Amino acid sequence: MSGISSKWLYLFILSLIWGSSFILIKKALLGLTPYQLGALRVVITGIFLFLMGFKTIKTIKTADWKWLIISGILGSFIPSFFFAIAETEIDSAVVSVLNSLVPLNAILLGFAVFKITSTKRQIIGVIIGFIGTTLLILKGADLNPNQNYWYAIFVILSTLMYATNVNIIKKYLQHVKPLTIATGNFVGIFIPSIIVLLFTDFFSEETFNQPDFKMAMVYITVLSFFGTALAKILFNKLVQMSTPVFASSVTYLMPIVALMWGFLDGETFSWLQAIASVIILLGVYLSHKNQSKKTQ
Repeated sequence: MSGISSKWLYLFILSLIWGSSFILIKKALLGLTPYQLGALRVVITGIFLFLMGFKTIKTIKTADWKWLIISGILGSFIPSFFFAIAETEIDSAVVSVLNSLVPLNAILLGFAVFKITSTKRQIIGVIIGFIGTTLLILKGADLNPNQNYWYAIFVILSTLMYATNVNIIKKYLQHVKPLTIATGNFVGIFIPSIIVLLFTDFFSEETFNQPDFKMAMVYITVLSFFGTALAKILFNKLVQMSTPVFASSVTYLMPIVALMWGFLDGETFSWLQAIASVIILLGVYLSHKNQSKKTQ
């Protein structure tokens, strides 16, 4: 498979997986608190990754551990809690739209902090995509006036962390295999997540007797395996075979998937949101057309 086609295949698969993660978080919150969900997501994902990649840990160089742990904290640990907290007040589809700020932040942070240059076409494409996400946000706020949009701060902070993480992977962990990166990430955040879980009263009769508890555990397990463990490996591979901006543009496609799930779950979807989704796709195409040719 050629470089260009494989990159777009990875992008498409990740958009389906991560686009579906927001509805899984929403459903899991029916039987779990945000802190329980965030901690469980890391713990369960860690177990999956250790089973798949435990043998790769011994190949990690001492100098890489610092960046692997920082990457784990910014790319998985804190956002796992922040997204769960945000979805207690904001629709899952709207949260996915706010998540589309990642590519813009990836370009800004990549240039300002990591000295990774971006082309004029990339910047134009990201701006167009950002316009599309803005339309989605405004229409979402109009359709859901009772939602507390201050909770969007949790999502915005997470996008900054994701953007930093994707640049760290590209600049400092390019030589490390994707499975090794994902496994190393969770070595650093596994124990802290267990500690958080112990302080959430998860192991109590009250939690286990919640009517939605069993289904919540099903949702969080599916989310952890597909939405975190498998997706992390695929995403790390995508970053290494392309650029931080291209890889983070998956967040432009995720809202389209998330909006479809939201519509099926009773969340409102309008014609303006459909137009905004098309604008997002146009932005992704324009920002990566030339770049794809360079990396074939």
